[in-house]
Amino acid sequence: MKHKPYALISSIILVLFSLNQMAIAQTAQEKGLQIAKQRKELDKGWGSSESDTTMILRDAQGNESIRSIRTKALEVQGDGDKGLTIFEQPADVKGTAFLNFSHVNDADEQWLYLPAIKRVKRISSRNKSGPFMSSEFAYEDMSSFELAKYEFTYLRDETFNGQDCFVVESIPTDEYSGYTKIINWIDKQHYRVLKSEFYDRKKALLKTMTMSNYQQYLDKYWRPLQLDVVNHQTGKSTRLIISDIKFNTGLDDNDFNKNSLKRAR
Repeated sequence: MKHKPYALISSIILVLFSLNQMAIAQTAQEKGLQIAKQRKELDKGWGSSESDTTMILRDAQGNESIRSIRTKALEVQGDGDKGLTIFEQPADVKGTAFLNFSHVNDADEQWLYLPAIKRVKRISSRNKSGPFMSSEFAYEDMSSFELAKYEFTYLRDETFNGQDCFVVESIPTDEYSGYTKIINWIDKQHYRVLKSEFYDRKKALLKTMTMSNYQQYLDKYWRPLQLDVVNHQTGKSTRLIISDIKFNTGLDDNDFNKNSLKRAR
């Protein structure tokens, strides 16, 4: 009889342990969402920005083509960001411009201006998984990160390039997304995405993107100055080298409309 209290205590410990294990299993999605919210929160308030980008396209044989790009971005309170991408070189893409309106809940709006035919083409939601200007980026990759468009699950902790990271699975909620899931490695100190794996509609690994050479601006906002995307199915890759980033450049809504596409130079 004197051993019953110990048995009772052991039973309580076992029950608490089981409940704890259940809680851990139940909160993987909550933790994933919490990490995603913190990532989003730390990047609020930047206003507007402009930058120059060199895009390097490589085919499976290693042949390269290089493009020069200017980008403009505007943070929109209560909605997704607006972006304008203008191709300056080489001659065959000069004057091509891409306009993107990201939205928190609704489908994003995207337009492409083709100077050869002097026409603005709208990118439909059904075509958002297509390649952006022959690169390994898809049109949907050009939109800003919005929480409502994904379901998040924390998977594990892991080190990437010497940095402690959360590994979080993001499942797109948009039926027209080209991805069934995206796995992100997010550093624990600054909540920057260091690596992303994209899985296609057949749930096969499609491509990997790594972001490096992060620099901090305005003592708060981190931006990668190099992005590398490797397509594992085709052997092609795209590298973006970003430079001359400026913030608070005085941009407003008038700089982001279909007329701005045609006058982009």
